Amino acid sequence: MRIKLYSLLALALGSVSLFSCVDSEETSEAIFLADKEAIENYLDTASIVNVKEVTFPEDAYYQIWQTVSGSQDSVFVGDTLKVHYTGKFLSGTVFDTSIEQVAEDNNILDPNSKYLPITFVLGNGRLLPAFEFAVSLMELGDRSTLIIPSEMGYGRQGRSPNIPPNTPLVFELELMEITPGPRTN
Repeated sequence: MRIKLYSLLALALGSVSLFSCVDSEETSEAIFLADKEAIENYLDTASIVNVKEVTFPEDAYYQIWQTVSGSQDSVFVGDTLKVHYTGKFLSGTVFDTSIEQVAEDNNILDPNSKYLPITFVLGNGRLLPAFEFAVSLMELGDRSTLIIPSEMGYGRQGRSPNIPPNTPLVFELELMEITPGPRTN
C-alpha cells in the first residue's frame, strides 16, 4: 500500500514538474502562430477597401488605408492627436468606439460616454504601442484599418471586461486633428 502511495505521489510530483517546465516562449510562439493564422483567414475573407498598405506579415501586423488624404500633414512624437477609432475582434464584434452611432448600432452605447475622438500625445505610451505606431504612419484626414496579433494588443491578460486574453484586434482609425508639439532641431 505504501509503495502505491509513494508511486502516485512521485507521479503527481513528476507531472507538476513537467508542466511547470513548459517554456513560456514556446507558449507565446503557439499563441502567435494561432493569431497569425486567424488574421490571415480574416484578411482572406474581409472586404477592406485598400488604397495603401503597410504590412509586416512576419509579425502579423497589417495596416490598410481606406482613405489617403494627401494632406501631407504628418505627425511627430510629441504632437497631440485626435483620432476617431472603432475596436473590433476578427469576428466583427465591436468592443469599443469613439463614435456614438457605431456604439448605438452595435448595442454598446454608454450613456455616460461623450463619444469624442481620443486625444493623446504621440509617444507618451498611454495607448497600445501598435495603435500609436499605426497613427504615426498616417496623415491628417487619413482613414485606415489596423489588424494586430494579441501580443501587440492586450496579450495574455486581455482587458477586462471586454477583451479576452490572446485576442487579435482590429482598429478602424481616422486621424482628425494634429496639434504640433515642441520640435527639437
